[in-house]
Amino acid sequence: MNPSGDWYPAPAKLNLLLHVLGRREDGYHELQTVFRFIDWQDRVRIRVREDGEIRSAVALPGIAAEENLCTRAAQLLKQETGTTLGAELALEKNLPVGGGVGGGSSDAATVLLVLNRLWKTALSRAALLRLAVRLGADVPAFVFGRNALGEGIGERLRALELAEAWYLVLLPAASVATSSLFADNALTRNTKALTIPPFFRGLGGNDLEAVAVRRHPQIGAHLEWLRARRAEARMTGSGACVFAEFDSRAEAGAVLAELPEDMRGIVARGLERHPLYDWAD
Repeated sequence: MNPSGDWYPAPAKLNLLLHVLGRREDGYHELQTVFRFIDWQDRVRIRVREDGEIRSAVALPGIAAEENLCTRAAQLLKQETGTTLGAELALEKNLPVGGGVGGGSSDAATVLLVLNRLWKTALSRAALLRLAVRLGADVPAFVFGRNALGEGIGERLRALELAEAWYLVLLPAASVATSSLFADNALTRNTKALTIPPFFRGLGGNDLEAVAVRRHPQIGAHLEWLRARRAEARMTGSGACVFAEFDSRAEAGAVLAELPEDMRGIVARGLERHPLYDWAD
């Protein structure tokens, strides 16, 4: 093992649909969503420390060090397992903060999966999932490690086989606070649950989209541009990123080539599972 630590992948996710079914008594919302992993990713560097300290070089604008999900994930795993080991963490941040692609949640899941092996704490996937939900609603999806139907607040997961696909993801210059969208009185909260599987391209929609577009017009501008070329384009998660699905890299790349200079986008391949799926039993 590299004494300075090795780099581990933390892939993005797309919500191929996101329906808000109702508000729960605990203040959270009952959701139905489909998670798809893609090969666009952050990377987390992790090194085991023998002195038991958790040290992090993961600095994100506007996020206090103690609130950083990577640090919290390491501290939670250490607390729950009683290991005497520590870790040094660093982050190569490629996924946008507030983009709806799960960057922080994915980073945290990678820390859980990797440290569980490096520390030899040997928690099962089920046990890691119970820790993951304490870190955030999207973290369990990355620990689960398969493309999935998510229900509840997103923590009830069933593996879902999805067709091979490529995605064009556009990156509006906006950072969306998820909590503000769910608190908005204009949010529709009574969508009927769909029977899934099967899942097919264009099924359902994203109930958070209308609120996000009203609050962040640049999301609407990117959606309008993409929908003129792919009618079923939609926003992922609580935004700000928007995406469309294609059968081939060439198709997605051809649309990316038309992108105006004031817009940014990437092409990514859909994955069958998380790159670290086999790191948990």
